[in-house]
Amino acid sequence: MAGILLTQNNTFIIGDVAKILGWIMDVLFNFLNSVFGIQNIGLCIILFTVIIYLLMLPLTIKQQKFSKLSAKMNPEIQEIQKKYKNKKDNTSMMAMNEETQAVYAKYGVSATGSCLQMLIQLPILFALYRVIMNVPAYVGGVKNVFTELAGQIMAAPGGPAFMQELQTNGRMFIEGKDFNEVNTIIDVLYKLQDTGSATWQMLIDKFPEMESLILTTQSSITSMNNFGINIANSPWNIAKSALAAGSFIMLIGAVLVPFLAALTQWLNVKMMPQPSTGGDANDTMNATMKSMNMMMPLMSAWFCFTLPAGMGLYWIMGAVVRGIQQWTINRYLDKMDLDELVKKNMEKNNRLREKKGLPPQKINEIAKTNVKAIDHGGNKKNMTEEERQAAVEASTNYYKNSDKPGSLASKAAMVAKYNEKTKK
Repeated sequence: MAGILLTQNNTFIIGDVAKILGWIMDVLFNFLNSVFGIQNIGLCIILFTVIIYLLMLPLTIKQQKFSKLSAKMNPEIQEIQKKYKNKKDNTSMMAMNEETQAVYAKYGVSATGSCLQMLIQLPILFALYRVIMNVPAYVGGVKNVFTELAGQIMAAPGGPAFMQELQTNGRMFIEGKDFNEVNTIIDVLYKLQDTGSATWQMLIDKFPEMESLILTTQSSITSMNNFGINIANSPWNIAKSALAAGSFIMLIGAVLVPFLAALTQWLNVKMMPQPSTGGDANDTMNATMKSMNMMMPLMSAWFCFTLPAGMGLYWIMGAVVRGIQQWTINRYLDKMDLDELVKKNMEKNNRLREKKGLPPQKINEIAKTNVKAIDHGGNKKNMTEEERQAAVEASTNYYKNSDKPGSLASKAAMVAKYNEKTKK
């Protein structure tokens, strides 16, 4: 990939991720070409998608575990919320947070457990967009298709100026703006496939002596980008061209990409564990979730209709891989022994507390005891004044420790005192 850095994207984070993804695409392209004699960017994207999702499998398992266990622990969370529904004082809020965190700890999940994979996915999507929009900058085998033609155009009288005029009239977005550079000429040539054969004909009319080389280059890059439709072009543009040409088959191919993107996204949503309902706040939250679950497939369709079809291919293949992963992980989680899981989480939490110099904490007992004082209607059972005061004092001490007001020894003493009270 030496010598093609000029046209790579250099945006903060996105540019670095794009370089990594581009390197993977380059390796896959060379592998398919050398082993099977296949030069196809669409097939590279499919293999690339499988590799990326395998690398993210640990995060996927974590997200699926969170979703699955959320459905089981939500009734406990809802009971806690009911218990403190009309209490806004600081002590009650701290106590509610303590009990909520105890339930999360009991099941071994984090409140942000479902967000991490999405945060990682976003830069990958943005970076992949850059790679697909400018494949020659990252895949050496594709760049080589244009090298000879770009060199001859740059050496021809008026060649760079003509290419600059083409990119301006075609409203092409070019990273490099120096049209005396071969890489910038290659950028324009690669984007000519989005503008139709008429633009290639303009190139032939300008440089008739290069007609044979121009036609060979056009044929080569069209073959590389052909996956039923041109994956470098958007289904929107393909559909418009299909309507103008009266090509029903091309129109079906253009519509198929956003349709499959929406369908696979919808199937993914259906496979996700759905949280149980309960209470006005949770009814509102679940209504919001249902609306989002309906909107996500529609948004997928729109994005994949307007972005290059290669992005849609990645989106569809990603949903297929996610579906397989979800099915497999759900089967594993369905067989999970929750009692054994809680026990392991307790042991893990106590090891962390031991490293901090804190005494062990009975997470399972705390989580059960806090909710045990509530009936299923959300009302308190009969509690003595002493028990109520002890619960408030324990909650206050817990957050004093969390805020680190004193030394480590002081925190350990407060926790020990709390444990002693709960034993009583």
